[in-house]
Amino acid sequence: MAEMKKAFVIGHPIAHSRSPKIHGHWLKAYGIAGSYEAIDVMPGDLPAFLSAFGENGFNGGNVTIPHKEAVFAVVKRRDAAAEQIGAINTLWTEDGELRGGNTDAHGFAANLDEYAPGWAGNGPAVVLGAGGAARAIIHALKERGVSDIRIVNRTKARAVELRDQFGAGVSAHGSEATDELNADAGLLINTTALGMHGNEGLPADPAGLPAHAIVTDIVYVPLETPLLAAARRRGLKTVNGLGMLLHQAVPVFERWFGRRPEVTPELRDLVVADLGASH
Repeated sequence: MAEMKKAFVIGHPIAHSRSPKIHGHWLKAYGIAGSYEAIDVMPGDLPAFLSAFGENGFNGGNVTIPHKEAVFAVVKRRDAAAEQIGAINTLWTEDGELRGGNTDAHGFAANLDEYAPGWAGNGPAVVLGAGGAARAIIHALKERGVSDIRIVNRTKARAVELRDQFGAGVSAHGSEATDELNADAGLLINTTALGMHGNEGLPADPAGLPAHAIVTDIVYVPLETPLLAAARRRGLKTVNGLGMLLHQAVPVFERWFGRRPEVTPELRDLVVADLGASH
């Protein structure tokens, strides 16, 4: 009998995580003997959890808030995306050693590939926010050859940090510059929590964007955020954040369980139903 492969997601709190739904669906769909569980790990318990990784029989796992940066600091063998982003969202062992990577940029790009093919050639990108998620998005934009990336943040100093880190083609701005920056932008990307369920707000007004612009939000609760609703009313192309969550899971499932899974309408419906049930 094949050995049972075990994976996990760690965070604190963790009850909200949709990852067990996603990986559980794929394990069942492909008839793989495996498990995927959500584990609540307090920040103070993180080092002990990581050092017991192998003994607990895990093949790998995901890392979510608030542990992505802390795990990055502990795990010394990291893939190029994790190095650039400064955060780890996935773990695995190789040659008996714990390794870390980041698939958030992959998830972001794959989501846009699915719903807005050719997006990377659409012109300058305005990125709202300068936190960890923004780093992953900027990495994805640079990987795809977007040459004009404008980071907008309430605290301009944080945007400047990212500009300095990512270098050529990246500029930093305070929030007051948003409308001016949007005037010729082909991509508007919200990486802030504004518009999330319980934090209803508009991170930027899409009114001034050109008609060919694509607007996307990494928030997926609600599926249509105030930003996406405003952009849709203007007749702009919009892409919600759910696909980023689904697509970032694809390469890690393949690494742990040996099968590249597909993001299907069935999986999407399953997660959407779960999102609805949680409110």
